[in-house]
Formats: sequence, structure tokens, C-alpha cells
Amino acid sequence: MLKLYHEPISPNSRRVWITLLEKELEFELVEVKLDGEQFQPEFLALNPFHHIPVLVDDGFNVVESLAILDYLEAKYPNPVMLPTDAKDLAIARMVQLVTVNELLPATMTLSGVILGLPVGNPEKIEQAKQKASTVLKFFENLLDDRPYFGSQNLTLAEVVAGTIVPWLFRGGVSLTGDYPKLTAWCDRLMTRLSWQTTEATPEIIEAFKSRMAARMAQTPSG
Repeated sequence: MLKLYHEPISPNSRRVWITLLEKELEFELVEVKLDGEQFQPEFLALNPFHHIPVLVDDGFNVVESLAILDYLEAKYPNPVMLPTDAKDLAIARMVQLVTVNELLPATMTLSGVILGLPVGNPEKIEQAKQKASTVLKFFENLLDDRPYFGSQNLTLAEVVAGTIVPWLFRGGVSLTGDYPKLTAWCDRLMTRLSWQTTEATPEIIEAFKSRMAARMAQTPSG
């Protein structure tokens, strides 16, 4: 059976969790508490870089969430979660990579604002807001009259971006721009059982807030 080592509030973990659910695969969840468990020898034997998620499939360890998604799509192709048309595939891939490389770092900077914690450097916060707005505008323009990015069906673009964009929209971050298509896209995702199942509980969010507050207290601003 597939085994996913994850942390519930991590978007990197959640995108794999959602994909496993959408493909209706049997799997076991193993929570890794990121308070030191990731440095234990047992976990380092799975991933020497001490990051989650890790997928184990019949003794084969896959690290890095995007690599895991590609592995699942190649080995378990039903339902198909990547377009085959060149343009549509490029759209899906762009959404994945822009989310990981541009939007996620900005979101991490804005985590304090989203969670209602004291914010750090105001200039960095404003820069992160501008970066997030640029990404959201880019995504808004990529959506057409189809319900998903480059497809009539859910793709891995949704799995990646859909664990970050709704968090921003619901997090009280004041972002410039108007995103009607992206808002409707988020609403569609929120009705899916896979998103509802993997949604962080209030208890998990509170624990994360406590860790964030402690980290901010130890980190000098500037």
C-alpha cells in the first residue's frame, strides 16, 4: 500500500494528499511532526533532506511534491490529471511552477497577516502582497471559459495552486486587483470532497499559530 509521510497544514503535503484522494487510491497517512521528528534517523532514511512529503510505494521512496505528483500521474493515470494538448499542458505546468516558485514564498511571508499574528517588516509584507497580486492576476488571465486551468476536468494545476490561493483569499490579506474567474475557481474546489477532507482543523491551525508566534518572537525584524 502507498504510504504518505506528511504534515497536515503543509501545502506541499496537502497537494499529494488531494491527488491520492482524487485518484481514489488506497494509502496510509503518517504524520511527521516538524518539531524534530524530521531529523530522526528513521525519517532521514526516507529523505536525507528532512523535508515532507515523502511517498513510499512498495519500497520506492519519492521525495519532492511535484515529483510525487508526476509519479502518481504516470503510474496511476486514471483519472487523467494533466492535459495532453501542448498549450493546455503548458498552462497547467505554468500554474504549478509559478505557485511553487513565486506564490508560496510570498504566502509564507504573509502567514502572520493571514493568521492574525504580529507582522514583521512592513516593507517585506508589502512586497509579498504585490508579488501575490501579480501571480493572482496572471492566473486570472490564464483561466478561460473552462472550469479548470486548460481543462474541463481537475488537473494537477488545481492540486498545486488550490492549496494556496484559497488560503490567501480567505486570510484577510488586502490584495490589489479583481479576480472573478479565480474566485469562482476557488469556490468549485471547495465543494470537492478531497479539499474538504484535507482542510486543516481549527486545532491544527491553532497549533501552527503557536509555532509561528514562537518563531517570530525568536526572529529579529528587519
